Amino acid sequence: MGVRNNVTVFLNFAKEGFDKAVLVGKLFCCVHVVNTYFCSVVLAYGPSMLPTISTGSSLLLAERVSHRFNKVGPGDIVILRSPEVPRKVVTKRVIGLEGDRVTYVVDPNNSDKSDTVVVPKGHIWIEGDNIYNSYDSRNFGAVPFGLLQGKVFWRIWPPKDFGSLRRRAE
Repeated sequence: MGVRNNVTVFLNFAKEGFDKAVLVGKLFCCVHVVNTYFCSVVLAYGPSMLPTISTGSSLLLAERVSHRFNKVGPGDIVILRSPEVPRKVVTKRVIGLEGDRVTYVVDPNNSDKSDTVVVPKGHIWIEGDNIYNSYDSRNFGAVPFGLLQGKVFWRIWPPKDFGSLRRRAE
């Protein structure tokens, strides 16, 4: 009789553990789907987006739906895969879409020489807000639209800057 009780207790314990593990698995699946297809928290750092995004680490919210429906436009801050280092995700501002004429300063540190390009089909032109310290389309050209991963819409950290990141007027 004692062995039967021990087995029953063990089976109940195992069933409860399995049920909890399935629940945790479902939770991780939901988090993965939300993070990949709807909204995610992004860590942005570096000087390229000064003064909009501070030099230290900033936590931002990026939605991952707009770019799938071509709802990204000039002035939007986006996250995208770096065209030169695919493991790296960068945060930049959209300056022009396909067919737009974009005029930019070629080397702002050394001259005022500017150049004008037409953004090719299926591409966007991105730049950091800090033109003196940003590696962007001025260096590597227009970026394929397929590298876009989301549009930043909210700043979470630092707390003093908490709030919306609205589109900048061009």
